[in-house]
Amino acid sequence: MNNLEKAIKESEDGVLINVSVSPNSNRTGISGFNVWRNAITVTVKSPPKGGKANKELIKLFKDIFKRDVEIVKGEKSTQKILLIKGISKQEVMARLNSVRQFFII
Repeated sequence: MNNLEKAIKESEDGVLINVSVSPNSNRTGISGFNVWRNAITVTVKSPPKGGKANKELIKLFKDIFKRDVEIVKGEKSTQKILLIKGISKQEVMARLNSVRQFFII
């Protein structure tokens, strides 16, 4: 199992993804994997004030998966769980493996 797969779980509405977010960064994108939290690390340019970082995070994942995305846990935390609606775990893994332009590793 690759590390990214550890952060992804199927649900009846789609797929849940554990993410660890760093706001106020130089670039927006997927920056790696946090092995301690089993979370995909993401950086966003926006500050965490007024929900700006959350909006940017949701836009990033909408751009990657072309699906509706919502934060189901951690709205005011850097540790979040995102729901990608109407998609399978296999589709998520395939998409992550094919969209390297969103990675800033």
